[in-house]
Amino acid sequence: MKYAWIEENRDEFEVTMMCQLLGVSRSGLYAAARRAPSARQRANDRVLAEIRQRQRRHRGRYGRRRMRRELSGALAWPINEKRVGRLMREHDLQSRQRRRFRVVTTDSKHAHPVAPNLLQRDFTASAPNQKWLADLTYVPTAEGWLYVALVLDLFSRKLVGWAMSATMPQELTSAALRMALGWRDPLPGRLIHHSDRGSQYAAGDYRSVLEARGITVSMSRKGDCWDNAPMESVNGTVKVEAVNGGWFRTRGEAERALVEYIGYYNTQRIHSSLDYVTPSEFERRWRADNNGMGGATAVT
Repeated sequence: MKYAWIEENRDEFEVTMMCQLLGVSRSGLYAAARRAPSARQRANDRVLAEIRQRQRRHRGRYGRRRMRRELSGALAWPINEKRVGRLMREHDLQSRQRRRFRVVTTDSKHAHPVAPNLLQRDFTASAPNQKWLADLTYVPTAEGWLYVALVLDLFSRKLVGWAMSATMPQELTSAALRMALGWRDPLPGRLIHHSDRGSQYAAGDYRSVLEARGITVSMSRKGDCWDNAPMESVNGTVKVEAVNGGWFRTRGEAERALVEYIGYYNTQRIHSSLDYVTPSEFERRWRADNNGMGGATAVT
């Protein structure tokens, strides 16, 4: 019974301390563990199988928090985050660690007019197409950097526009914006577009497209990444999880992987900020609660 109790509580307390308190030896504990599998071990085996299955599906991208959330719907018993984390560490099933790439993508030394920061770090939205965030990021390849322009709907954290190029011309950001406007149909006067003050976003052609659609322009303060924090977070997630510990030989190979990942990100990857559902599912629930569109804005 003492050994069983230790096994049941090893996620909460240090094993040596429990052995001392109960007056048993660690060697005795390990000898007991080598005998017939306990209920605890059988349960761990089941949990481990579920973790392996999900890490294959998500290509090693999930950490213990998202994994525990997914497991809670698959198991017939509650499981805590510590237990999931311990099993993932012991069996080398941890998520990929974030790698840092240092490339400057913001050129704020230009003569274009700069918009005020209307968002003011208010990263909340009550419906789709109220607040879009835009930014440039990059992925390394053997041929050089692949630059990626992204547009994010803040309400659902869904990527609604993207474009990729070997350089950072204004056309790159414009292509991502055109995709977003082709996919979505924001009502005039209802949408704020927020970005940094880089030349690609401050240029007249880009601003003209926004003005023609009745979209209000907002820009971060100079050199303040926190003014666009959700977009910065998504950039980091895309770079790490799309690269996924590997290396791309060509920009074309990277582009194909990124397009595949964006589809995964929107439809399969659960988000803690969305109460652990996917962006697509979050919007589907919103549409169901608002009779399709709720009279506020068009969503596809």
